[in-house]
Amino acid sequence: MDKTHVFKAEYEKLTKICEKIEEDKKQLVEGLIRDASFLYAENTELVEIMKQTGMVKIHPSNKTTQKTTEAAKQYLRNVNSYATVIKTLSSILNKNIIEEEDPFEKWVREKQEKG
Repeated sequence: MDKTHVFKAEYEKLTKICEKIEEDKKQLVEGLIRDASFLYAENTELVEIMKQTGMVKIHPSNKTTQKTTEAAKQYLRNVNSYATVIKTLSSILNKNIIEEEDPFEKWVREKQEKG
């Protein structure tokens, strides 16, 4: 699957997950969803590259001499950014959920209202 298709699939998935967010907050999360989708698509491509190159280049005659590939460095930066964006989206989603009042809280509220 190419990067464009991966981006679209991730974008659609995250948009569906976030569809119950209040309308005014949707404008805020739109950019986050786009950024997360972009990072996810980029990392999908980097994973394919690293399947061929590995994450670390090892000197053929001196195994203790090693160097992280640029793809691996970028992958790790993207993973951290993606995790931060997803955590932010999750936080917004959790704040959007209206918790039901449990029976005890309802009873206390009713007693307070009656005076």
